[in-house]
Amino acid sequence: MDSLWPKIEPLLLAVQKPARYIGGEQGARRPVHGEGRVAWLLLYPDAYEVGLPNQGLQILYEILNERPDALAERAYAPWTDMEAAMRAAGVPLFSLENHLPARAFDVVAFNVSAELVYTNLLNLLDLGEVPLHAAERTAADPLVVAGGHCAYNPEPLADFVDAFVLGDGEEVVGEVTDVLGPWLAEPAAVLDRRAVLCDLARIEGVYVPALYEPRYEGGRLVAVEPVVPDVPERIEKRTVADLADWPYPRHQLVPLTEVVHDRLNVEVFRGCTRGCRFCQAGMITRPVRERPADQVRQMVRDGLERSGYEEVALTSLSTADFSGIEDTVREIVEDPRHGERVSVSLPSLRVDAFTVGTAAQIQRVRRTGLTFAPEGGTWRMRRVINKLIREEDLYSAVDAAFGQGWRRVKLYFLIGLPTERDEDVLGIAELGRRCVEVGLRHQRSVTVVASVGGFVPKPHTPFQWFGQDTVGELHRKVALLREAARGVRGLTVRWHDPEASAAEGIASRGDRRVGAVIERVWRAGGTFQEWSEHFDLTRWQEALAAEGLSLEDVCHRERDADEVLPWDHISAGLHRDFLWDDWQQALAGAVVEDCRWTPCYDCGACTGFGLEHVVASPVPPAGGSQGTGQDLSAGDRVPVRLVTGTRP
Repeated sequence: MDSLWPKIEPLLLAVQKPARYIGGEQGARRPVHGEGRVAWLLLYPDAYEVGLPNQGLQILYEILNERPDALAERAYAPWTDMEAAMRAAGVPLFSLENHLPARAFDVVAFNVSAELVYTNLLNLLDLGEVPLHAAERTAADPLVVAGGHCAYNPEPLADFVDAFVLGDGEEVVGEVTDVLGPWLAEPAAVLDRRAVLCDLARIEGVYVPALYEPRYEGGRLVAVEPVVPDVPERIEKRTVADLADWPYPRHQLVPLTEVVHDRLNVEVFRGCTRGCRFCQAGMITRPVRERPADQVRQMVRDGLERSGYEEVALTSLSTADFSGIEDTVREIVEDPRHGERVSVSLPSLRVDAFTVGTAAQIQRVRRTGLTFAPEGGTWRMRRVINKLIREEDLYSAVDAAFGQGWRRVKLYFLIGLPTERDEDVLGIAELGRRCVEVGLRHQRSVTVVASVGGFVPKPHTPFQWFGQDTVGELHRKVALLREAARGVRGLTVRWHDPEASAAEGIASRGDRRVGAVIERVWRAGGTFQEWSEHFDLTRWQEALAAEGLSLEDVCHRERDADEVLPWDHISAGLHRDFLWDDWQQALAGAVVEDCRWTPCYDCGACTGFGLEHVVASPVPPAGGSQGTGQDLSAGDRVPVRLVTGTRP
């Protein structure tokens, strides 16, 4: 197909931020389409400035473009002004590299890392002239694929997506390409879309919803079962065993306009074993796989040289847990090839892993801001959620930060957690007040920002059975907190919209029937639902009612041990009984330590990966064994390295 650029260019004069639509970023490719190459369009269903920094999309972009039998281009959700102009001019969704229409590609692949982008996914299919429902597509239509954290409950999008990739995508995209290449080489008259979907379903980590059927009794889901032979009853996630084999992205995209997280990003490890019960990312990305420190430093050196960035973020779910983090940071900032210009940020700092030494290193060039996440306002609450941070840990970390010259610290909390009481909510204000006091010992004025989000129980976590707080209850708790923080100079309280938390709960916890709800919200104009100026809960409530569902049924009721959950046929590698037992321990206020310094408690994540726990000390750390409920001393912990073997 011909480039759409002659039709696109005139539209750019009348829209905000036209640089969103022109491509040409440093690091971008201009692939040549042709026979024998499977063409992928990688889509992030949000605005360009949010989607461009996404590392998952950039990694797959490079991997596919390195293959001789594949190519990849990118697209993002056009903002509302550009979408209106495109529809008026008859311009379909297009790629940034060659400005080709979406239908010029064999695969349209979405990264879905947040539930409120679901309506944007539908909008992009419609804008790309791809049939909205998978059942309506023929062999002449692109294959629609989705991956990312939200794929672990694929059912709300099952009507619209042909295949989901569960887990790490580095290997899977090549295997999907291997299946599609020979199929696309067949004469169009003999192409059998159903047959290729069956072949894709046999790839480990790929779920094809059309080959499975939900069954309901009395308005409740009782099973999701295969309707064809030779596909797995339970779909296992895909895990890359050794990050050293995948040093991507090698050529990070450098945008031509302002984007979020505009810096060099280098992933230092994947996974987390801290066991925070609310955290879906920490559960579904297990086991921990560290990138070798030498490779991290090399990726930083090469990335800074290519990009010209003056800030590098070392990313993971808990970067301060990376083995030798202080040495790694020091070597980056002291590398003479960087001069005096490079600063390091650690976006995921745990309070109990933060040290004065780390603070000293990352502030040598430029103070890039610090965010800590106590999550709960009291020690009781933090035991329930297994975020084992004591008040003294927090105050010590904040003291180190303000003592090293920071003037602003952000603290992140959740409200609406299981067993939460008003004193737990008020504890947030008390922690914030005490942190301000700590800062004032070092400086004349400081700012502590307490950012509060409403908790949404997520699939594949111990809290997946919990009944989410109502909108009214979250508003009451926010008001309680605001009143408690009033008059505390230096303390600012910010909060996430409780209405948006309710919609997120619908999309994250629903079964296949919620797909019709999402479609109704989209048809009512509900795009960019993650942007407050476009969000309206009324659309979601009306759509639920039209489909015979309710917020109470989907979000607010607790589930029991025997209820079939919409994602039970999807495996994140965790045993269901492990999650249920941990839920019961949460209700009892018992804790589970990080398995890197305790015996394995058989969550299931390491099975089949040849992971060996190499314990640095034969003496168990203070804090006792699983479920003892004893106090934990982070200072006594000796990290344990996970040695990754080959998959059997």
